[in-house]
Amino acid sequence: MSAKKSESNVKTALRVIEIIEIFAREGKPLSLTELARELEAPVSSCLGLIRTLTSQGYLYETGRRQGYYPTGRLLAMAQRIARSDPILEKVGPTLTALRDAVAETVVLGKLAPSGEVVYLEVMPSPHPISYVADPGAQRHVHSNSLGKALLSLMSSEERRKLLKGRTLERFNERTLVTLEALEEEIARSRERGWFQNLGESMMDVGAIAWPLSIGGGEYAVSIAGPLYRIEPNLEPLAQQLRVACRVMEQRQ
Repeated sequence: MSAKKSESNVKTALRVIEIIEIFAREGKPLSLTELARELEAPVSSCLGLIRTLTSQGYLYETGRRQGYYPTGRLLAMAQRIARSDPILEKVGPTLTALRDAVAETVVLGKLAPSGEVVYLEVMPSPHPISYVADPGAQRHVHSNSLGKALLSLMSSEERRKLLKGRTLERFNERTLVTLEALEEEIARSRERGWFQNLGESMMDVGAIAWPLSIGGGEYAVSIAGPLYRIEPNLEPLAQQLRVACRVMEQRQ
């Protein structure tokens, strides 16, 4: 396969994903022109994608010139995939139990190849005011409790190699933006028994995390919520978090 064809295939795959995300964001039927505008792509290119997705049963035309919308096939496929996830099948019940016990949002994360934290699963809090995120979301490793927990599993040299040349973005005055500050925070976190993000990326959001190993892979779990609920309860939340992580490791 030529490099040009390979690049074209990647671009097409990316646009299919973008189409799905556009429908999820807009929540309504969209015309070909509207989709092309959102994709910043020629109408002719977008038409080919829409026709293919429609022929495969993933999109349907809601009415003549009324736009396109995803069918239930996309949801059915996603549910089938989720039910067979080898990691979530093992840890799902414990994550749910932890969420129910702490009544805050619980997140399972892992380092992505890009060096960012990717959310694999999100168990939402029952509270109306809560931390909200979607599976697949990615976060900066230096300003995220999961990121710090995952960094702690590396050697100091490995961490420096991962972060070398990166600008550690400052979101506010609480954000750690030097490797030295990050190293000191990781050392403190190991001693106290949790890794934290208390308003470092979003001023009103707090989270604590702990790492674990499942099937030879390295993961981390966090408890996240409004800072005013998380910060006064760090010790008890951390204790419940560590117990849950230990249970998940033992159930492999």
